[in-house]
Amino acid sequence: MRLTRMLGRFSIQGACWVAAISVLASGTGLLGQEATQRTNRLQEPLYRVSKANVNEAANAARHPLDPAIVLAKDGLKSMNQNLKDYTCVMVKRERLGNKLGEYEYMFAKIRNEQRVNNQVVVPFSVYLYFLKPAAIRGREVIYVRGQNDDKLLAHERRDSMMGKFGSVWLNPSGPMAMRGNRYPITEIGLVTLITRLLEKGVRDRARGECQVECRKGAKINGRTCTMLQVTHPLPRPYFDFHIAQIFIDDEYNVPLRYAAYTWPARPGGDPVLLEEYTFLKLKLNVGLTDEDFDPKNKEYNF
Repeated sequence: MRLTRMLGRFSIQGACWVAAISVLASGTGLLGQEATQRTNRLQEPLYRVSKANVNEAANAARHPLDPAIVLAKDGLKSMNQNLKDYTCVMVKRERLGNKLGEYEYMFAKIRNEQRVNNQVVVPFSVYLYFLKPAAIRGREVIYVRGQNDDKLLAHERRDSMMGKFGSVWLNPSGPMAMRGNRYPITEIGLVTLITRLLEKGVRDRARGECQVECRKGAKINGRTCTMLQVTHPLPRPYFDFHIAQIFIDDEYNVPLRYAAYTWPARPGGDPVLLEEYTFLKLKLNVGLTDEDFDPKNKEYNF
């Protein structure tokens, strides 16, 4: 869910960072005619910055990142209020220790938490069906925050050794659920991605040694994107990546991909991939219900 050199004036690169974080804050912007049909439940645009907030961003710009942070916070607030749910195909690849895992493809249904008078009326909910690789095809996972002792329900494909045990309830942060994952299922989705990027932006605001590039014409699965790349040239204890790349769909104005790399193992070497996440076939506000996150759903195999 992009930093110019932090000392000095707000350059064109800094403007790219503002554009990037603003788009990321929109989370799920315009998705064409198909999305227009699916977003008619929105009370207001997913990303709307008031004149007051624009003025606040301009007046508070003591640092190149300040406008981006102000706009992103406003956009994230709007997203939390208006983006109810979505479906997509997620593609992830993660490094655990020194081992880079395989690409994993999963169909995802995600329903964001909704509150009324600060009371949760719809809990954060996730359903995953793993598509590939073959070893995990057919795996299903359901998680609903605050229900079932806050545990997830999972099963492997029926013809596998683990599948013989049927469906099992697991602690999302426990060793079984975390096997092969950098993050628990509680961290999945666009809202968390944007939130974490904001946290990094606020943190890195206090540091120098950051560069940003804005490149047009990148391609993700045939889609034309703008790629924004943040680089920390030198390894420091307070930086958790060397290079981060965010690909934003030029037509849809959504982040389609995020990838982070650590520093080369030796000078002159290639950056080392830490993690990458790509969101395909994204559909907004499709009207997911409790049934979509119920193990008794007849379309599921729990």
